[in-house]
Amino acid sequence: MKSNIFCIFAPAKMITTFDCITPEGIRTFNSLLEGSHTLTVTTHTHPDGDALGSASALVCHLRQARGMDAVAVLPDSPSSTVRPIIPDGAPFLFLDTEPEACLERIRRSDLVILLDGNGFSRTEGLQAAFEASGARKVLIDHHLNPEKDSFGLVFSTPDISSASELLFFVLMELPEVGGDAARLPADTARALMTGMTTDTNNFANSVFPSTLEMASALLAAGVDRDAILASLYNNYRENRVRLMGYLQYEDMRITPEGMAYMVATREIMDRFGAEEGETEGLVNVPLSIGRVRMSILLKESDGHFRVSIRSKRGTSAQQCALDWFHGGGHENAAGGKLFWPGDIPAPEDAAAYLENVSRQCLK
Repeated sequence: MKSNIFCIFAPAKMITTFDCITPEGIRTFNSLLEGSHTLTVTTHTHPDGDALGSASALVCHLRQARGMDAVAVLPDSPSSTVRPIIPDGAPFLFLDTEPEACLERIRRSDLVILLDGNGFSRTEGLQAAFEASGARKVLIDHHLNPEKDSFGLVFSTPDISSASELLFFVLMELPEVGGDAARLPADTARALMTGMTTDTNNFANSVFPSTLEMASALLAAGVDRDAILASLYNNYRENRVRLMGYLQYEDMRITPEGMAYMVATREIMDRFGAEEGETEGLVNVPLSIGRVRMSILLKESDGHFRVSIRSKRGTSAQQCALDWFHGGGHENAAGGKLFWPGDIPAPEDAAAYLENVSRQCLK
């Protein structure tokens, strides 16, 4: 006679610890939250999935789990590609559409939390307002060189996939969560998983043991990862797919040293009716080619190119960004800017500049 075997899975206690998340730091953070009435969350300009995911997660947690007056104030509106990450009803203000409301909110705030940026310089148009604010300030970030002197409390480590992941482990230590991801509001849990998924390129890079632990805990708490993937990767406009195909077929060049590069000029973007954010993820594609060690995408903006750099293990995207593009980031995922006439005489000289970068960076 067969016996029935039942497998019961229970959420496990978090085993990952971070030096930047200490009991004293959590007590201070909890005290700051308890003593605040008007809290503002912010992140970097041109917000990507991790920026929106972490900001959405924190705002929703503070409002839904703590009943706080928490609002996100961002320097510019997100692209249509990542905007759906913001949960319905989550209060977000954007400087490019509601400048007076943004500045007034900052003036009234008694606590400001910056996510996914190593300093207020990353908020560009909001930088002066945040720096002039008398509010207490907290940083939660995973980039190098945090501007610690600008904040009263800092949670920062580069040894983590994303700001969303770091925020997850901070929230897990708060008393209302107590290490149980099931106690996170559903909107918070979903936003955390979404932000982490985008910054790891769906677990293709920057994945640590803690990243998988976070994902496991959120899945056990009921997060629908299939729905997240459908929203992120199966809901693009046709224009984006055609633009990415064109750039890969017509524009991509591979240097003898193994650097692939593409230059998305304003003319090309306009030709395909591309919207902000619709080149997101394209820089990763050339790394699937065996001989490519580094991939660079330039996207034309006002007076400069925005630069995205990705590399395979053993080749430093970070050092390339620091040396050649006024930027920085992580070892295999970095970014910066290329200016004209400062770095190159004109936009059409970008390709020659990149060829030289390849010779210097990939010796």
